[in-house]
Amino acid sequence: MRHAPPPAPARRAGLRASTLSLARKRVALIAFVFTLATAVLVLRVAMIGVFGGTGSLTPAGDALLPDRGTIVDRNGVPLARDFKSYALWFNPKAMEGGDPLTRSPREVAQKLVAIFPDMDEADLEKKLASGKGQYLRRRILPEEANRVFQIGEPALSPPAEPSRYYPEGNLAAHVLGYVGADGKGRVGMEEVYNQQLTDAATRGGEQVLAIDARVQAALEDELMRGMGLAQAEGAGGIVLDVDTGEVIALASLPSFDPNHIDEAGMKLMFNRVTNQVYELGSTFKPLTVAAAIDAGTITNLGRTYPAGRPLQVGRFRIRDSHTIGQNINVPEVLIHSSNIGTAQIADELGSKRMKAKMELLGFNERPYIELPARGFPIWRSGEWPRLTTMTVSYGHGIAVTPLHLASAYAAMVNGGIWRPATLRKLSEDQVPKGRRVFKEATSARMRQLLRMIVTDGTGRKAEAPGFRIGGKTGSAEKPVDGGYKRTALVTTFASAFPMDNPRYVVVTMFDEPKGTAATSYQRTAAWNAAAAVGRIVPRIGPMLGVYPDENRDIDLTDVRPLIEHGGAH
Repeated sequence: MRHAPPPAPARRAGLRASTLSLARKRVALIAFVFTLATAVLVLRVAMIGVFGGTGSLTPAGDALLPDRGTIVDRNGVPLARDFKSYALWFNPKAMEGGDPLTRSPREVAQKLVAIFPDMDEADLEKKLASGKGQYLRRRILPEEANRVFQIGEPALSPPAEPSRYYPEGNLAAHVLGYVGADGKGRVGMEEVYNQQLTDAATRGGEQVLAIDARVQAALEDELMRGMGLAQAEGAGGIVLDVDTGEVIALASLPSFDPNHIDEAGMKLMFNRVTNQVYELGSTFKPLTVAAAIDAGTITNLGRTYPAGRPLQVGRFRIRDSHTIGQNINVPEVLIHSSNIGTAQIADELGSKRMKAKMELLGFNERPYIELPARGFPIWRSGEWPRLTTMTVSYGHGIAVTPLHLASAYAAMVNGGIWRPATLRKLSEDQVPKGRRVFKEATSARMRQLLRMIVTDGTGRKAEAPGFRIGGKTGSAEKPVDGGYKRTALVTTFASAFPMDNPRYVVVTMFDEPKGTAATSYQRTAAWNAAAAVGRIVPRIGPMLGVYPDENRDIDLTDVRPLIEHGGAH
């Protein structure tokens, strides 16, 4: 028996229900696929976030990182970073068989010169006709790459290439160094940090230096100005945190541009601050006095030493640049920079104690800093003869780097603790304990005497109102052929500020300054190196949180009355 078909309305209702059910299944399937794809994408992003610093990235994730990590200053200012640049490459094998170019080399050369007017058309034509694959230009702009594409020659390829870029140009060049054609760091922190900067596990982060780019710029600017005023061959300088050993600025001039390394730049890479050793002259005198106070051979600053005539030591005669007085006391020895007085203080201290103190200051070994270029001092080993002790006391017969001197002055003014210099920014728990070199009482006394050298002595041109600078000048003839070149000086001013609570050491050095109208025809440190510090400190002090205050100063009431000979000559 055949059943009668359902009425038409019933059939339509069933069809709608079946269609709606199928649509719902399709929507559910699409939603599932979409959800699955979204979950995969979210998981991928999460993996990049979680594993990005562990070296567990897939090649796709690794491509998100720069080829080389970034170097920044202590405030996060980029000093060295990567960016993608383009090059112009001639690839004669771009087309299979036949000629490498669809046009003549001359016509293609003309089109390239229209894009790059500084290129030589004849030279380009020769290269294109040679059939040899080669770079036609190492760096081109993206818009220039687009114009090269528009020429329509498959053999002209502008590949994207990684390139190291130094946004601040030659700022801190001797600190940073550069990256060679092989992709490896050279000379500076680029070399020191090479592994961290290139390792996939770490190159996504930043390498933070102790350098402050603002202070660095001010230091370089004033050193360059000082070079010009004194017509010096070169200059160097350093700003050092006295309590941590962090190098806030370090400059060696003339400098080079790490963005454009050429033959001339290669010749300027020698670092005068960390690699060149100098006899730094009278800047050693405060260190000698501090050693004597520490040892107890100086207990009374008012004690006098004969200084009316040269000091005879065997066949050697120790002289002063001018006669200060028949008898001078310790403050007068320093503010007038007397070789005769300092030599007698060292003689009484003795060779053994003098040498031991110099060793505690690190003068017998390379300076402590991360840079590869670190000069070894000229240092007499074994027991020091009497004459060596006396000449070392005023900075002759020993040669160290300006960095050695900066670290020594930091120890002399910070309470007596020597710490190694570092170009790495340190957290509070990373600051080294250091080693005690001077007693706290000795350091306090030296802060007074260094301040007096600026207020009343040879360092007067370093005075900057309100910044309470203290320091010592040094002018030493350059050694040559077993003797000294009297017409060539190395001038130095080693200083710290503010002397009532020292925060920073500043050392400036000029190589062969001349006597010019700008320096009143004088070439000693008082007229160039000290004057440079007097300009630098007011610029960098506020950057470092040290502001001028003319109502504050270190108390000199117990030492100033000892000065009887009327200030510096």
